[in-house]
Amino acid sequence: MAVSGKPKKESWVVRNPKVLEREPSIRGTRISVRSVVLAAREYGGVQGAMRAYPHLSEDAVQEALSCYEAHTEEIDRHIGQNAKA
Repeated sequence: MAVSGKPKKESWVVRNPKVLEREPSIRGTRISVRSVVLAAREYGGVQGAMRAYPHLSEDAVQEALSCYEAHTEEIDRHIGQNAKA
């Protein structure tokens, strides 16, 4: 069986039980997907979120926004809970 020479791309979005209680976040950071979504809304999409979080790559921001599209109800719940806190 042939093995592909390309390593599997590691996801930017993770759920780490030790970070934000498994809320989706950007790998290697404590930045939640919810925070990236709010930055994109406030500052104008991917480029605005990248200005708000300049150390994140465009790929990381894009993946966070894709995660939001796939899990809108869950992320919106996190946004609502955080707004009440």
